[in-house]
Amino acid sequence: SITYLYPCIRKTHLQTCFDMRLHFLAHNDMKIRPLAKADYNEWRSLWVSYLEFYETSLKADVIDETFSRFIDNDQTRQNALVAEITGELVGLVHYVFHLDTWAIQEICYLQDLFVIPQNRGKKIGQLLIEGVYERADKYGAPSVYWLTQKTNVPARKLYDRIADLTPFIHYERRKEL
Repeated sequence: SITYLYPCIRKTHLQTCFDMRLHFLAHNDMKIRPLAKADYNEWRSLWVSYLEFYETSLKADVIDETFSRFIDNDQTRQNALVAEITGELVGLVHYVFHLDTWAIQEICYLQDLFVIPQNRGKKIGQLLIEGVYERADKYGAPSVYWLTQKTNVPARKLYDRIADLTPFIHYERRKEL
């Protein structure tokens, strides 16, 4: 069953993109949808797997607070979508709308993207990103951006197809020892 379809990134390929997505979704009983309260346990498992991929962890109270923000209907800045196949969550994307000094409108930071290993290569990551693109368009955000590790080659292959690599280098404040 097809629950949610997103517009294509490239308007010139609208029908081809639509046909490909329709074929994919119809044959996999897949849904891209907002995170719901009932998703906590499955979302937490995906989130912890994502954190492990990046060799990090978070305290339980941070995980719980993050989930609470995602399902809070009174805030619109911190959001999550999930990919579901036959009732099981197989991917997630977290995104944040924030103010920008270079635009009047808020822009969108795609903060986290994860698909379980056995479902990679099935365009689920692309559909999750397209879901963020659609939400950003509806929100009026003129830009969606994200970071990834240089070594994340499989993800970068997807990103190179659907986004532009910028020349910026990312820095962070040093943590005092």
